[in-house]
Amino acid sequence: MNTPLDYSIVTNAIEEMGLGDFSQATIRDIQSLSRVLEEKTGQQVIHLEMGVPGLNPSAIALKAEQKALNEGCATIYPPNGGIPRIKQAASQFVKAFIGVNIDPLCCIPTTGSMQGTFATFTAWHLAMPEKDTVLFIHPGFPVQTAQCDVIGLKHIGLDIHDYRGDALINKLEELLAGGNICGIVYSNPNNPSWVCFNEEELKGIGQLANKHDLIILEDLAYFAMDFRRDLSHPFQEPYQATVARYTDNYILAISGSKAFSYAGQRIGVACISNKLYHRVYPALHQHFGVGEFGNFFCNRLMYTLSSGTTHSVQHAMAALMEAACDGTYNFLDDVKEYGRRAKYMKEVLLSNGFYLVYDNDLGSPLADGFYFTVQYPGMTDLQLTRQLMYYGIAVFPLDTMGSNEQGVRICTSFFSKEQEPLFKERIEAFHRNNQTT
Repeated sequence: MNTPLDYSIVTNAIEEMGLGDFSQATIRDIQSLSRVLEEKTGQQVIHLEMGVPGLNPSAIALKAEQKALNEGCATIYPPNGGIPRIKQAASQFVKAFIGVNIDPLCCIPTTGSMQGTFATFTAWHLAMPEKDTVLFIHPGFPVQTAQCDVIGLKHIGLDIHDYRGDALINKLEELLAGGNICGIVYSNPNNPSWVCFNEEELKGIGQLANKHDLIILEDLAYFAMDFRRDLSHPFQEPYQATVARYTDNYILAISGSKAFSYAGQRIGVACISNKLYHRVYPALHQHFGVGEFGNFFCNRLMYTLSSGTTHSVQHAMAALMEAACDGTYNFLDDVKEYGRRAKYMKEVLLSNGFYLVYDNDLGSPLADGFYFTVQYPGMTDLQLTRQLMYYGIAVFPLDTMGSNEQGVRICTSFFSKEQEPLFKERIEAFHRNNQTT
């Protein structure tokens, strides 16, 4: 077959790496295959598989971290619960852009949001031994379910493709009826569908958390990146939608990676509701001598995981949040580039036989952002993932992300404007070779 990348070279590389039908391939496997193909064919692969930020960080963060290092912070262990500066900045940031009040004490920096979610799952597991299962609203970040596996925490999933609005709340109620669920996890905007829960859905989720006495982990990795609304102005509506308006049983995971383009320094903040922070769990008190949830999170989990979060990067994250709150830094201006890229790629794909898998938000068009999902008629998601490799386009199948739908995730982060003609050319060639008459 005439494909942009030599057919035999791609086939041999897949076989040599033992990837087979791609059903067991990880994102890293696909990335590795891409690098091998670039080396063997001398042609570039368009990398749409990796959810890694592709924009330069703000000078505000770099200067703040350099200043902190120059002033000697590298010689001092950071506090387990975070330095006062970032705790205060995070509290203000939540107030400015989410519109809820969380005390500085309850804002705990973590080594990336991934450490925050790992610590959260561990805390749930130990605080509520009678509730042994986490409910994930899928599709989602596969590493989070892997974290539960490592801890020994059971998990189940609900794919939102067919459940939105009242149907979502009713289905969640059905799954919670057994009384074994300790927490619900979702991202908003969602990775990878880019669906955004609205306030009514979040109100329903919050009411369920109150009724069933469970905790919500709201993953805000793509904070305020629903570009259909301007969420960039501090202390004024509209705010980032959140479950925190409807329950006290929540933890907000705010990441420095995507919205602030500071992924390499590994910084996030776990913002625990004031009430949950101070709630005493008998199981924690019995086994660890510290029953207060937030105290246990800081002084048992963060202490044993990493003795806190890297000192200098806390100053960087704090500086970004401070500048955002005082209006001197619009952190969404730069990341709107992801939306522009998504809009272009969707236009090319949809005009060449592809269709969106998660295709609307309660009847409204999806926002253009960091991710979206597509499929090509007549193929499974694994077949499409493999076939696109012959055209020098690397993507990631949805079935590894808890989705019941056939399709692939497209990430916009590494797609450059210079690649637009090449992308269009390759997608058109794919459509010519695969369309049915």
